Amino acid sequence: MQPRNNVTYFVLLGLTQNAKEQKVLFVMFLLFYILTMVGNLLIVVTVTFSKTLDSPMYFFLGRLSFMDVIYSSVISPKLISGLYFGKMTISFKSCMIQLFGEHFFGGSEAFLLLAMAYDRYVAICKPLHYLVIMRQWVCVVLLIVSWVAGFLHSLIQLSCLYGLPFCGPNVTDHFLCDMYPLLKLVCTDTYVIGFLVAANGGVICIIVFLLLLISYGVILHSLKNLSQEGRRKALSTCGSHITVVVCFFVPCIFMYARPAKTFPIDKSLSVFYTVITPMLNPLVYVEKFRDDKCYEETLG
Repeated sequence: MQPRNNVTYFVLLGLTQNAKEQKVLFVMFLLFYILTMVGNLLIVVTVTFSKTLDSPMYFFLGRLSFMDVIYSSVISPKLISGLYFGKMTISFKSCMIQLFGEHFFGGSEAFLLLAMAYDRYVAICKPLHYLVIMRQWVCVVLLIVSWVAGFLHSLIQLSCLYGLPFCGPNVTDHFLCDMYPLLKLVCTDTYVIGFLVAANGGVICIIVFLLLLISYGVILHSLKNLSQEGRRKALSTCGSHITVVVCFFVPCIFMYARPAKTFPIDKSLSVFYTVITPMLNPLVYVEKFRDDKCYEETLG
């Protein structure tokens, strides 16, 4: 059923209205997008075709990079084209598709990072049982759960917004279609909807982040039983994952674990976790490919 509104498209004000700044940002974000595609696709191809990188950690890493490829492609091309032409409009249907894709792949990535933390916990705290616990089918199940959880999260977000009436205003001060900026354009009271959106997005971010902190707290506590070399290797395998977790979750928690209001800093934070983080992920993990035996040595 079509939503009750007379808005057929939205005008996204983007990051700036200054023509010179737009050209500079166009070049910068185009470079970011190219680096994101090349870096993540390189990891996907390497993990897929390398016979030595067949451990669960690399299984999850390859899928994380694949998610980042699609996640970035949902957002960056529209941002880049808007900076180039100086104006960014998006149809109502395309806006809803972008909204769904953003939360689907972003939510799936959040749960996948939790699965990767569980993998690190088993590898470091239960090394003798690692190959028994982290079997191939277990990794596949964790991946499927991540996708399903991300889908349900995105479906709830979209269903909260899609049926609301947009009866006139269609200009939003953002560079993508997201929940809180769009709720400001709705011609009805959105207090309850805003609460549901915050509960769905913010609570998920907080719970997953707390679980990640607990898992790494347990890991760090267990390091006291290892030798100095063992601690160094364990921290090496966890350091890159912790970096990605902080870069992804801290901005997301600020954005969604709050009442449905917008702030000037929102666009900058959105750039960080939608554009910068997917680009940095391959750079953070690239050291893992310098020694394809690092993972096995950590277990030894």
